[in-house]
Amino acid sequence: MTDIVSPAKPANRHAVTFVLITVFLDMVGFGLILPVLPKLIETVGKVDIAHAAVIGGWMFAAFSLAQFVFAPLMGNLSDRFGRRPLLLLAIFGLGLDFILMALAPTLAWLFAGRIIAGICGASWIIASAYIADATAPDDRARAFGLMGAAFGVGFVIGPAIGGLLGELGPRVPFWAAAGVSLINFVYGWFVLPESLPAENRRKFELWRSNPFGAFRVFSTYPGVLPMVLVMGLYFFGTSVYPAIWTFWGFAKFGWSEATVGLTLAAFGLITGIFQGFLTGPAAKRFGEWKTAMIGLICSVLVVLGYGFVGSLMAVVFLTLLHGPEGFVHPLLTSMLTKRVPEDAQGELQGGISAVTNLAMLFGTVFFAWIFGYFWAEDRAWRSTDVAFWVAAGFVALSAVMFMRLKGSDKA
Repeated sequence: MTDIVSPAKPANRHAVTFVLITVFLDMVGFGLILPVLPKLIETVGKVDIAHAAVIGGWMFAAFSLAQFVFAPLMGNLSDRFGRRPLLLLAIFGLGLDFILMALAPTLAWLFAGRIIAGICGASWIIASAYIADATAPDDRARAFGLMGAAFGVGFVIGPAIGGLLGELGPRVPFWAAAGVSLINFVYGWFVLPESLPAENRRKFELWRSNPFGAFRVFSTYPGVLPMVLVMGLYFFGTSVYPAIWTFWGFAKFGWSEATVGLTLAAFGLITGIFQGFLTGPAAKRFGEWKTAMIGLICSVLVVLGYGFVGSLMAVVFLTLLHGPEGFVHPLLTSMLTKRVPEDAQGELQGGISAVTNLAMLFGTVFFAWIFGYFWAEDRAWRSTDVAFWVAAGFVALSAVMFMRLKGSDKA
């Protein structure tokens, strides 16, 4: 694999296209496996759905923790050795990891697979750096917009295809995801030049790879910490969706893998439309604070509603109401950027990423445990819905905290 390090040369249209395809296919591969992971855990671990949910929560946590720890390391290694070798190695490693997951004979192997996926999934850091290297400053907003669109479309398509393939068996989508990643690796081998010239590389220093260093920004600038706490609580509460959605659908409604995949795709599509196309106009019309508040209120109502629905049609109705929730993240981020100087924006984004990753990490474990506890067969009172009720409380708390920030001078 040593010859994947090539001399630096100007990145071309095919290279940028490859990076966008990489982001898209990474999300397709991630989404492919979501509808079938519960059945695979049940089969491999020989456990019921309640125990599978708890195990799945810990697997998601392992994935998130690996990404949290290794994302700064991957970025710093790419500053030293170049973008091309690290990006291709991450893609190749992801393809091999999906094969490992497809063949996994025990839960330990599945956990190992999720950890490797988290490490290789940090390739988005390198992809972002590549885009910055390969595009002129005036073109970066458009390029990063396309990157966000590729991310969203990949998540919409992945679960839908994964659900359909899952009807053929819980391991089939993993083979499909492996094929997608390895084909992308071969494509990148031939079209991807190095974007970081040798003279622009810097010595690797381990201290720069400390993931907790990103938190410094919150204590440096006034007004940042309260808004970050709102964001952290919001992401903690909404982590109930990746934690239990698939398990909840199987347990409460007896959904098939295809139905789970389609509901996840609808969720991603509706939220993406609001986030990508309506956030700007809504903020311009109502202001950032009011628009974000609308999103938080809708989020509370929807997550609480899932705890009471009794049919697929009711779920579809609530999915439509998810749209304004797409306002929350971009607008909170926008409001945070106005609380720090221009030369600290990168530091801020690193801190936001660290907070959201940790909130999702702890949230998925917490809500998966709640689901498993209250749906265990030995409980005198069983319910599939308690996790949604608890999650609604956390999201409501984030809304109340945000409401109290309205009186601040920059809210």
